[in-house]
Amino acid sequence: MSFIATPQTMHFEEALALASGASIRDYHLSFETYGELNAARDNAVLVCHALNASHHVAGSYAGQPRSEGWWDNMIGPGKSVDTNRFFVIGINNLGSCFGSTGPMHAHPDTGEIYGADFPVVTVEDWVDAQARLLDRLGIRQLAAVMGGSLGGMQALSWTLQYPERMRHAVVVASAPNLTAENIAFNEVARRAIVTDPDFHGGHFYRHGVVPKRGLRIARMIGHITYLSDDVMNEKFGRELRNAVSGGGYQYSTQDVEFQIESYLRYQGDKFSDYFDANTYLLITRALDYFDPARAHGGSLARALAAAQARFLLVSFSTDWRFAPARSREIVQALLENRRQVAYAEIDAPHGHDAFLLDDARYMAVVRAYFDNISRELQP
Repeated sequence: MSFIATPQTMHFEEALALASGASIRDYHLSFETYGELNAARDNAVLVCHALNASHHVAGSYAGQPRSEGWWDNMIGPGKSVDTNRFFVIGINNLGSCFGSTGPMHAHPDTGEIYGADFPVVTVEDWVDAQARLLDRLGIRQLAAVMGGSLGGMQALSWTLQYPERMRHAVVVASAPNLTAENIAFNEVARRAIVTDPDFHGGHFYRHGVVPKRGLRIARMIGHITYLSDDVMNEKFGRELRNAVSGGGYQYSTQDVEFQIESYLRYQGDKFSDYFDANTYLLITRALDYFDPARAHGGSLARALAAAQARFLLVSFSTDWRFAPARSREIVQALLENRRQVAYAEIDAPHGHDAFLLDDARYMAVVRAYFDNISRELQP
């Protein structure tokens, strides 16, 4: 049974300088907190979200069935990240479409919807914005920063941007940068959106339309990469839809015949109803740009020399989007700097989506790590 979650909003008048050289002011961030901050203020855990997630990390909204947070299986009373012991904070990133200021909001100077004019944001910009919100909450040091996928990149960036403000980093199913193949997948998805006739150069709001066709294709591409081949074969195989299975193939170039086609179209339709096209472009670009080693001649070890935190890294054997080898790169770079690091590689069939699912070994690893962190907390 989930607990009741309450979304909150914090407004920031002062400008936030961005990595691009631009800045944004008069913005707001949506966030949620779970548990209680202890008297010593040393039990706070920041959870960073991935591409299509939000600040709604755990719990459910009152009166809204099936509204559990995206990591509700991980975070809550008595769970692996136990909110009876930790004060957990989820923050919606700038540029998102789930409450924080983004392309769907009005520019404070012109009153016009930002649309395509919303400034480019990076992982580092998100971390800076999160740090500002934590300042307002009176949290100077975090017990841990935790995230999966793009959230894991944010956790890694926290260790470099604010090394003295955190004691632990939990990086799940992530990477120190994207491979060329990953960037290619993102670019194909972006092209599907920007070539949709309803995109209107990113100012589709003015026209009262949404580039749903592009969003559907983008989601279908992404969803394929989040699942493993084994999972797709097990769930769908070459099964035909019920309507045609009795008579075999209909030999159509247009109709949906296979179950996997039906599933992907359903996921694309659902995504296009709630996600913003400009947000998709912004967030996938932030993924592409993240590369802390770039400023250090490509050396991840030199980049991570600034980190002071202790680390837990978790990867999954069938995750080919953020393969275990990428997590091992981070582990090796940390070991070269003599940092404390624990690493778990979970043999799981679910592909990249495994970081969101209930795997007993995975949950046990995270629980054990946070049990150790709780022993450090002041009574």
